[in-house]
Amino acid sequence: MNVRATERIDVGKGIVGTVSSGIGRMGGHEVVVARSTSSERRGALTHADGLRLAESADLARRLRIPFVFIVASSGADVLDGVAALHGWGRSAEAIASCSGIVPVIMAATGPVVSGPALLLGLADLVVMNADAVAFVSGPQMVAEFTGVEIGLRELGGVTTHARASGLCAVEAEDVEGAIAELLTFLPSHTDEVPPPAPSSDPMARSTPELRDLIPERKAATYDVRDVVRLVADDGAFRELWPRWAGQIVTGLCHIGGLTVGIIANQPRILAGTLDIAASQKSARFVRFCDSFNVPLLSLVDTPGFLPGKDLEWRGMIRHGAELAFAYAQATVPRICLILRKAFGGAYIVMDSRGIGNDICLAWPAAEIAVMGASGAVQILHRGIDGGERAAREAGYEEAFLNPWPASERGLVDQVIDPAETRKVLCSVLGQLCTKREMVVGRKHDAGPQ
Repeated sequence: MNVRATERIDVGKGIVGTVSSGIGRMGGHEVVVARSTSSERRGALTHADGLRLAESADLARRLRIPFVFIVASSGADVLDGVAALHGWGRSAEAIASCSGIVPVIMAATGPVVSGPALLLGLADLVVMNADAVAFVSGPQMVAEFTGVEIGLRELGGVTTHARASGLCAVEAEDVEGAIAELLTFLPSHTDEVPPPAPSSDPMARSTPELRDLIPERKAATYDVRDVVRLVADDGAFRELWPRWAGQIVTGLCHIGGLTVGIIANQPRILAGTLDIAASQKSARFVRFCDSFNVPLLSLVDTPGFLPGKDLEWRGMIRHGAELAFAYAQATVPRICLILRKAFGGAYIVMDSRGIGNDICLAWPAAEIAVMGASGAVQILHRGIDGGERAAREAGYEEAFLNPWPASERGLVDQVIDPAETRKVLCSVLGQLCTKREMVVGRKHDAGPQ
């Protein structure tokens, strides 16, 4: 794999500025690569730089190849005045026009301030190294307007964007190598499927380790990434946004040689409950995979949405619906595998049959219900004593907390032995690889954000 982009064709040759660009090869793809470095005037973007960046993005869209932007910039060039702002606007329009047509990946390698920082927000995926700092308003302005003193890295360093803002999908010192790895999972444009990745890992490989992965004690936790690695080809998994909203795991892997997008509840953090950040992270990833024909595998183990006054006030309804909306619109092959708990509204939005998955699988220990036994008995049998409550809870668990009622209604297609998980997934993905859906034309959707 060629991990460096070797520019062979210069783009915007007559334009003078700090942005350079060209067509090269990266991650097995022809790509348009633009670079803005801080070596001259701290990387301030002139009007010419904005136009060159826009021409580069336009070329990527016309050629239908990925667009890569590696940036370190202090913002719009003050000496260029409003013309620099116009150039930034032109580049933003061109990059936005690439969205959903070709992959847009950006990397921050130093300070990225004001307008250029907003460009990062237009990317499908953002890579940052340890030197990267990105913000719209700097520490001095924050202190002036709010009275809060804050350092550069605390305000917009890689740790902040990896943990708090969700901007940084991948942290890597070798940003070009990271970009090249990401591109190996993706097609060049939306009308292609991702390239196959041949592997010597047998598709019928048994996964007996999964039988003992989930603890017998219901409140005990495990790492859902172990499930992913055991079913993925050669155990390889590229996690995205690993430090943001850790109760949900998202990333890319190959299963049976096919690229697959993983969305999985993580019981180790907040018991795998969904909150605003987890819903945003999942919805964004679902839309990204759907744009580039990446099948989705949802691994479900969640007791529900995280309760809280603050969450409700900040828009839990809108953002929970955002995840449901993203799944409902997705036209790629969609497989749901229920590992343990799938309760209430969280069951619905994690790609349930009602939302439109293609195949729903479950392990024998799966619990699919409106709620857990304790909550159900509290609602149905108020005022009973402790001994009777325990008996009622045991009866509820036996009757409802298993996959069979859902299977009888056709909401679960197959209850599978965990040891056969990889084999079944490879078979199902092979069957679904020819799935196509006709999309009704419209200007754009207006879903919850």
